[in-house]
Amino acid sequence: MDPGGLRENNSNQELVINGDNESSTTLLHGKTTRRRDTLRDVTFTEFMTVAILCYINLINYMDRFTLAGVLGDVKKEFNIGDDKAGLLQTVFVVAYMIFAPIFGYFGDRYSRKYIMAFGVALWTMTTFLGSFLKGYHEFAFFRGLVGVGEASYSTIAPTIISDLFVGNLRSKMLAFFYFAIPVGSGLGYIAGSGAVAVFGDWRWCLRVTPLLGVVAVALIVFLLVDPERGQAEDSHMKATSYRDDLRSLVRNPSFMLSTIAFTCVAFVTGALAWWGPQFIYLGLTLQPGVDISIERTSLYFGGVTLVSGVLGVPLGSWLGAALVKRFPRAHPVICAGGLLASAPALAAAIAATEGYFYAPFILTFIAELALNLNWAIVADMCLYVVVPPRRSTAEAFQILISHMFGDAGSPYLIGVMSEVLKKSLNLDGGEAPTQLVQFKSLQYALFITCFVEVLGGIFFLLTAIFIVRDRRNVENAIHEAETQNAEPSHSNAQEHSTSSPEE
Repeated sequence: MDPGGLRENNSNQELVINGDNESSTTLLHGKTTRRRDTLRDVTFTEFMTVAILCYINLINYMDRFTLAGVLGDVKKEFNIGDDKAGLLQTVFVVAYMIFAPIFGYFGDRYSRKYIMAFGVALWTMTTFLGSFLKGYHEFAFFRGLVGVGEASYSTIAPTIISDLFVGNLRSKMLAFFYFAIPVGSGLGYIAGSGAVAVFGDWRWCLRVTPLLGVVAVALIVFLLVDPERGQAEDSHMKATSYRDDLRSLVRNPSFMLSTIAFTCVAFVTGALAWWGPQFIYLGLTLQPGVDISIERTSLYFGGVTLVSGVLGVPLGSWLGAALVKRFPRAHPVICAGGLLASAPALAAAIAATEGYFYAPFILTFIAELALNLNWAIVADMCLYVVVPPRRSTAEAFQILISHMFGDAGSPYLIGVMSEVLKKSLNLDGGEAPTQLVQFKSLQYALFITCFVEVLGGIFFLLTAIFIVRDRRNVENAIHEAETQNAEPSHSNAQEHSTSSPEE
């Protein structure tokens, strides 16, 4: 291995993998594929497409976490406990993860532009209509429909970015795109608490993002560019069967291990995002002389989430671009370091909430900052270890696994554990648990997230073992397909154009 990364030469190709996101340089019969290194090389149309995708991702996550900012009001409205409150988010995520593979299949084969327009229109409409429902079960059903709509967008949008850019530019654009996740989540808390303050009714928080969603549908239909799959890499590989796609992904160790690690990230972010404001509110109100509302707590928590995202996502992308030049396995190592650093900070935040006012917010900020290092890097890894015609399927598969075993269950699991602990901690025998019991039960339940973060860090370190080899396999497959396209008379050109680098 040379200092720059990996180098392989033969009579037909010269392949250089610099190890960084500057991307490989592939020479095909004297033709160099388009490689651009700075933002000055990006066209206005490409900037506009990325900006539209980021805008939709922002309102997507605003909508997803608006309810978390008014969870106390929702519980009072429907007269439910922690378990059913957590189930609202679980229903949303279950629908989201079930439909993600379906949209992933269509996204690799049909117009991504109109699939996304349909999805955004669906979640916009169901969010708005759901705000008028009075029954818990009807409301939960409509939250599931919102998840169906959001699945169509989340599986496809990153693949459009991957088909517009390569290397360092792709990493920068993905960082911009995933920057919207923590920022949108933070704005969701702020929008929820703000709606209650202005209108006096938590339902109005569900009527903000639908208006923004109507604008998003128009932007997709009239302005969004849907590039040819593999365009940025000059790849013309053909789609294979869905069965072959899945078999190839399962045999890809970098993809599978990073997906398991990202599942741990989803578990923690899902639990923390849903229960964080409620937990901190319970802890602060136990302190003498502290007078604070759940809306104000959600506002502070949203600000912490927003700022940690503004700093954490670009910091992770910058570290990835800087360190991977010297250390080709830096991407998964950075993700592992972020999780392993976040775990003790989160544990300290959970432990300090009962006795301190500022410490929980400061420690939560540190924990979320470290956690946010991985968003753009994980997305980049998922794209560069999978060939272009399988990337929507890969995104969908990662969404399915990470949500099925991550944030689909974590809000509900924490809620169920909290309800069980309330019964064991309510030693005075009263029917209604005291506020101290409510706080302690939720505190003990949330400590599980720290263990899951450590587990995720271990899986990212395992990913580092395979990441360079699997990235090289993809580059080889793209080069081989281009070679066969340049020699159409070759007897097995079609076979090579659809072959899997993982097989």
